[in-house]
Amino acid sequence: MTLNLSASPHVRDRWTTSFIMHTVLLSLVPAAIVGVIVYGWNALFVILASILAAVGTEALFCLLIKRPLSITDGSAAVTGMLLALSLSPSTPVIYPILGSVFAILVAKCCFGGLGKNFINPALAGRCFLLLSFGKVMTQFPALDGVSSATPLAVLSDAMSKGVPASLDVTSMFLGTSTGVIGSSIVALLIGGLILWGLDIIHGEICFSVLGAFTLVMGLFGGRGFDPAFLAAQLCGGGVVMGAFFMATDYTTSPVSRLGQAVYGCLIGVLGALFRILGKVDYFSYSVIIGNLFTPLIDMYVIPKPYAYRKRAIRAASGVKLPPLLQRIPKPVVALVLIALFSGVALSGVYSMTKPTIEAQEEEAKAAAYVAVVPEAVTFEHDEAADAAIAALDGQVYGTKFGKAYVNEAFVAKDAAGNTVGYALSVTSGDGYDGNVTLSMGLDANGKVLGIAFTELTETPGMGMLADEPAFKDQFADRQVDQFVHNKGGVTGDNVIDAISGASTTSGAVVNAVNAGLDFFHSVMQGGE
Repeated sequence: MTLNLSASPHVRDRWTTSFIMHTVLLSLVPAAIVGVIVYGWNALFVILASILAAVGTEALFCLLIKRPLSITDGSAAVTGMLLALSLSPSTPVIYPILGSVFAILVAKCCFGGLGKNFINPALAGRCFLLLSFGKVMTQFPALDGVSSATPLAVLSDAMSKGVPASLDVTSMFLGTSTGVIGSSIVALLIGGLILWGLDIIHGEICFSVLGAFTLVMGLFGGRGFDPAFLAAQLCGGGVVMGAFFMATDYTTSPVSRLGQAVYGCLIGVLGALFRILGKVDYFSYSVIIGNLFTPLIDMYVIPKPYAYRKRAIRAASGVKLPPLLQRIPKPVVALVLIALFSGVALSGVYSMTKPTIEAQEEEAKAAAYVAVVPEAVTFEHDEAADAAIAALDGQVYGTKFGKAYVNEAFVAKDAAGNTVGYALSVTSGDGYDGNVTLSMGLDANGKVLGIAFTELTETPGMGMLADEPAFKDQFADRQVDQFVHNKGGVTGDNVIDAISGASTTSGAVVNAVNAGLDFFHSVMQGGE
């Protein structure tokens, strides 16, 4: 008689790791195909670069430490594919390469390889790129070739202003709007539901993520349970990809079914709160935070032992079944309640402080207008300017000024009611670390009186030098049709010298001022 001795587990599934990973990879192919069709060849280059970098990094690591090659299991390719699908289609290929190297080397190999990572490697790579190259990671080309905000950014801006946003949810669902390569919700759902149907991923995780996210957005999102609003929220910001492909990673998710449901709810609640309270989407971080809670959840939410016959044991012992709440571990109840109360508290604080914040912003804006048109006492609306701004509907102004947006335009008048100039608020989305918003004053002939910043969050000691007199005073008392951003010794009456080491910021300022000048001449002066 032959005895086989082996380490646990002694009961094994017929599906191997390689089969599971290659099935996940195939389930992501529909989203990749839609992304390439919609966004073009650069999307394909990003996908290929990310996958090859991930596989190559793992292979090189295995060779260096003299361990068997593990790239055939497909896990590295899945990491590269997930990272690529979460990037903008206009991302230069060097960035997915860097992200894949970080994901595989730091988040996976350095912790022991497949099954040892404590956070999802693809998300680790994406968050690394977000923190290191924020501007590149938030640039999204529109389908007509002009840079524009993603639908989620438009929706978030509308939420912060308390106004409704007009979005094409159908386009978001199909993946034909501005967004990341893997933004096709229908393609992701097809792949995700196939994995769920094959029992490769657990419905307790993905459906609890979606359910908790939808519930919190409905309660605290400001639009109630409006179907169009909730559909737009679910279709944007990587919620579906995170629920079906990121949060369901075996290594970083709980073991028990109840633990998986708690884990999914935690991710959904955090994702919704981040979206409500933040100006940009942080759903990736909510999944990573959920990963960090996994050991705690597994510690307190313990699955029943294999072959444990609860009913038979209970019947033999005569013990009655305790109420459901008594069977749930107290730490789990505490965690759920903490998440719920934190959400209510954060929403309450936001609701209470929102009017004060808005009032302070209005005061700062008014002070900026006075600073650029000192002789003015009142600022009155201009019908033609208001109509033109309304017609823009939040889109970029013109095609020669980058991502420039005209926010407001006023006629400045003195105490006697005489026009002493004009004041405009213009935003450029081409700043190095975010938007650059400024107020600019003009006299009746279009001469620039000065500029003042109302939003400037550039790098200290570099981009923030734009707010110093040495730079912004270059615009004062100059009458030109357009300014020229000087980065290399150009001279002339309309030249603005770039900030050394921060030409991106100074270029954004020049674009904003030029957009304001063009708007003034073409709209407020009627093309004179």
